Amino acid sequence: MANGAVGGRTRDLDGMLVALVGGSGFFGKHLAQELLARGARVRVCSRHPERAFRLKPLGGLGQTQFVAVDVTRPQTVAKALTGVDAVVNLVGAFAGDLDSLQGRGVGRVAEAAKAAGAQAFVHISALGADAASDVAYARTKAEGEAAVLAAFPSATVVRPSILFGEDDNFLNMFGGLVSRLPVLPVFGPDAKLQPVFVDDAAEAIANVLADAGAHGGKTYELAGPEVVTMGELNRRIARAAGRSPVLVELPDAVSGAFAALTGWLPGAPMSTDQWKLLKAGNVASGALPGIASLGVSPRPLGLFLDRWMTQYRKFGRFGVKAKSA
Repeated sequence: MANGAVGGRTRDLDGMLVALVGGSGFFGKHLAQELLARGARVRVCSRHPERAFRLKPLGGLGQTQFVAVDVTRPQTVAKALTGVDAVVNLVGAFAGDLDSLQGRGVGRVAEAAKAAGAQAFVHISALGADAASDVAYARTKAEGEAAVLAAFPSATVVRPSILFGEDDNFLNMFGGLVSRLPVLPVFGPDAKLQPVFVDDAAEAIANVLADAGAHGGKTYELAGPEVVTMGELNRRIARAAGRSPVLVELPDAVSGAFAALTGWLPGAPMSTDQWKLLKAGNVASGALPGIASLGVSPRPLGLFLDRWMTQYRKFGRFGVKAKSA
């Protein structure tokens, strides 16, 4: 493959056809942009590929493709992976048939990739994947890893922490809440998180694809450079948004009871499983190679937060007072 640079980006993936299964989501769209910038051809495979149509003008003619795929219907996956050089599986969910979506079903995606002749397979799992967990999400994530490696032994497994970005549903949810509510409950205020910038995670995945042989069969943890508690995160978001809500840090017993009593309701802020995951925290174990091993120096949340939270200030960007000379 060519290694020339265009626009400051190394085109080390020039001509490679990469299928992003579940690629119309938040991470998938950012990963697609990274791959396109490095010369790859990208095939977005999703139940709702139209959600990624904004990627169309970012690539050259024919560089971006969109295919309707349902991972619970293996025949659609097999057709979508025809002729690919590499596959990245991004499918994941907190509810529904998790075994079909991110457990044994992921193994069928890996089998289809192998049958299609793909030379590389990257599986996006999650920090906290645990086959012994009583939380279906964490358990099926671990089962999915095992199923992938059984079907595609040279696959690379990547476990990212919570991904943040300007267009995420994480920081923006909290930003919206602090801008609307004078009093805001904080669940699991002492729970520790190690969020990673979505574009740093995307660069790490692209680096895996650029040298798949060196990373095959390995598992990596992708986490940011700082560990923050949920309480501190809420305070930082409120400051960046120029808001002063009363943040009520709930004891674990109250948080757990709230999740148990209301988590089954549509639109509930937290289910029992989500509470258990939050309480357990979301930080790198340190037992596995991290993002630095993939050639990426992760950027801290503080580098972006003030700018991103401008939209949640009382008068938006006009609410920012200019500093006197």
